[in-house]
Amino acid sequence: MKIYVEELRFQSIIGILDFERTIPQDVEVNLTIEYHYTDNNFINYADVALLIKETMQNEKFLLLEDAIEKISKKLKIKFSQINSLFLKITKPSILPDCKVSLSEIYKFDS
Repeated sequence: MKIYVEELRFQSIIGILDFERTIPQDVEVNLTIEYHYTDNNFINYADVALLIKETMQNEKFLLLEDAIEKISKKLKIKFSQINSLFLKITKPSILPDCKVSLSEIYKFDS
């Protein structure tokens, strides 16, 4: 099975510039989780979205790299049945003429 969370939008403190440390900015998250579903052993996508949003808002990361690493670890701990994870975080408003993003793919031994 695959779960897709697309265009999860919220505001968060993230970045290294002075104004990024004080003013929440728009963030967009996309992810794909691949897992083996058996006997009603499912991953609730609402719980996934909430974990991502709460982690981003509570941690106030300096770097997108740190956010992706932390979120991937928290997801795997909470949902041990995850086999692979694609995670992409976008800052759509930081530059005037483009969106910037960072992504990573994780493969887990299950």
